[in-house]
Amino acid sequence: MSGTARHDREMALESKKKLCSCTDPIEKLRLQCLSRGSAGIKGLGRVFRIMDDDNSRTLDLKEFMKGLNDYGVLMDKDEALQLFAQFDKDKSGLIDFDEFLVTLRPPMSNARKEIIAQAFRKLDRTGDGIVTVEDLRGVYNAKHHPKYQNGEWTEDQVFRVFLDNFDSPYDKDGKVTPEEFTNYYAGVSASIDTDVYFITMMRNAWKL
Repeated sequence: MSGTARHDREMALESKKKLCSCTDPIEKLRLQCLSRGSAGIKGLGRVFRIMDDDNSRTLDLKEFMKGLNDYGVLMDKDEALQLFAQFDKDKSGLIDFDEFLVTLRPPMSNARKEIIAQAFRKLDRTGDGIVTVEDLRGVYNAKHHPKYQNGEWTEDQVFRVFLDNFDSPYDKDGKVTPEEFTNYYAGVSASIDTDVYFITMMRNAWKL
């Protein structure tokens, strides 16, 4: 997936550049996440999920502000309040963070969403909706990895590092959900202009 790593670096630099002139709070937050690479939006999602103590999948203003702060998002209080208000459509004082993350993802065509879903289904061999090390056996060949070849890593370690690509940098649990997988590839997608190129890259990467 070295092509992905290159796109990641290019996108991070591009996002940092765009940040200088950006005024829209949603776009500003999106760019700050993308400037950390493809996993940036997913990482913010994980921070919010950890804060959601009662599993309500909603956040109040205090939790929202703390989440932005914990993730190191640079945004003044007025902008954060404006951002919260844009998501608190029913003025309940709460925002649905699934909806928040979906809005924060860079827009993707249906063709891109479908190829991402296909790749996830291929990886999820057990069909339980979560990709783990067990699912990777037989789908991803660890034996070509240089660290496996020189004896530094076991096969399981190679698999775990591979899953870490899609996992949050702050809470690596070795399990990847469809949401995390899509959030990761939404980041990759933001760096690729055409559907054809994105779909070709996905087909080659996952042998679809």
